[in-house]
Amino acid sequence: MLTAIGSDGIFDRSGKQIGLIVRLLILCCLPAHCSGQESPAIQFVDRTAESGITFEHFSGRTGKHFILETVTAGVVTFDYDNDGWTDIYLLNGAPLRGGVQEPPPKNRLYKNLGGFRFQDVTDAAGCGDAGFALGGLAADVDNDGDQDLYLANFGGYVLLENDGCGCFHRRNSSNQPRKRIGAGVAALDVENDGDLDLFTANYVNFSFDRDVSRTIFGVPAAPGPKDYPPDQDFLFTNDGSGGWADASASSGIASVPGPGMGVVAFDATGDGRVDIFVCNDSAPNAFWENLGSGKFEENALLVGTAYDVSGAQQATMGVDIADWNHDGQIDVVTTNFIDEIPTLYENSGQGYFDDVGPTVGLGAADRSVTWGLGFGDFDNDSWPDLFIASGHLISGVTALNTSETFEAPNLVLRNEQGRRFEAIPAAGGPLAKAQVSRGVALEDFNRDGLLDALVLNLNDSIQLLENTTESPWAQMSVRLIGTHATRDAVGARVLVKLEDGTELHSVVVRGRGYQGSFGDTLHFGTAGKSVSRVTVVWPSGQDQHIDLDGRPDRCLTVIEPHDGQR
Repeated sequence: MLTAIGSDGIFDRSGKQIGLIVRLLILCCLPAHCSGQESPAIQFVDRTAESGITFEHFSGRTGKHFILETVTAGVVTFDYDNDGWTDIYLLNGAPLRGGVQEPPPKNRLYKNLGGFRFQDVTDAAGCGDAGFALGGLAADVDNDGDQDLYLANFGGYVLLENDGCGCFHRRNSSNQPRKRIGAGVAALDVENDGDLDLFTANYVNFSFDRDVSRTIFGVPAAPGPKDYPPDQDFLFTNDGSGGWADASASSGIASVPGPGMGVVAFDATGDGRVDIFVCNDSAPNAFWENLGSGKFEENALLVGTAYDVSGAQQATMGVDIADWNHDGQIDVVTTNFIDEIPTLYENSGQGYFDDVGPTVGLGAADRSVTWGLGFGDFDNDSWPDLFIASGHLISGVTALNTSETFEAPNLVLRNEQGRRFEAIPAAGGPLAKAQVSRGVALEDFNRDGLLDALVLNLNDSIQLLENTTESPWAQMSVRLIGTHATRDAVGARVLVKLEDGTELHSVVVRGRGYQGSFGDTLHFGTAGKSVSRVTVVWPSGQDQHIDLDGRPDRCLTVIEPHDGQR
């Protein structure tokens, strides 16, 4: 059913009206359910075998244990052909130091056919980059209505521009004086000018002639981040006309190097400007506060995100954000090394964060090295749960410590109504499978209203998990299209108000988890309660209010209004 909420004009980037549209809320109606019952058991079924995804990750496999072989990559999910189904882009490694692998490994794009069936369209789409990929995202960097790909490789950064006809074109690649180990990436609008800029974290200053060989009590192991100098991060600004400028030095981003990994960019301080959180491995995290006028200042110590609650630096790997406790503030969760409790930096709303991870049950994940992660409401009870990927760095770690293993099961932690998290039992299901996992993406791949999970594994096939939770509750998904803002509406905030006054908050980001990107469409579980209003706070500061008819289940596409219309 389509319901026209109002009409508006189509304008080009200069403001000239070029046509008329109807601003639509697309209502995907499902049966309404009542609330007042306990959350159902969260369950997954492994759909990898029948999915058609034959990708296998390749780390380099040199036997030399180079540091970049262990960190692997994230995953990218997005709708590359605008057909309404979420597609999958899998990042791959490459041969190192003259090595040969047949067939040559490359990144792979899988088109979603529905019903957990996917088709490899890499060659037809021209996006099979053969670089050593470590991080990536999809975003509409040229505001033309389709999603482009940005990759952080070992050796350079690659932009693959989507032509809107199902093909990608390698538009440019950065030229750096030396090869860098790229890591997490984020697309953000630094100055709220309507053009997406690109932030890239870099890991360490590595080169093959400076390689560090290490054994631990005779067991071969990759070197760690402290064996190399930390590297600086990069910021590339978009002039809106196809040109890019390296603003790393002028913005201040290059002033504080760090062994960067996962990245997320959002307005953490509530001043209307997008800040950048960077996971640093075995070093204090970075928090780049946006001061305006294209300037950033590293303030992690001041805002409370540099260290964990004990004052220790962590080997921070991945990061995601959500309002985990319904207090209206966007909180930050990270993953890290074994024997380190994941941090949950709770946002005070007053410009600082407190790590509450140990007190809310995240210690359930401290017996694994953890990497990819994502907040997602798996049972639609309105409380964001956590999916955490696990797997060690050292293949022979059990010889060093019999309580540790190279492969480890991944974890799902249920959010107990904003009080704490509880690990759900694996009970012989797909979550009990021990793997060496890295990247994670959470999406509703089959459009049944439940969030599914995709996991990238080191030197192995992926794992695709269908959420089969028997939830009696519906969800609301919200997709935004910017006009004054970037077309992806990056930085916009969405508030869903339920009939009982509960407010659910989320924010549009590009780049999250472990060196990947997912969740372009925002997902809200409603716990069977009707929705009274949706409010969008656009990056300009303008509020758009949409009053609804009380049904709890719908999919909304909201277009930013012009000329002060709401």
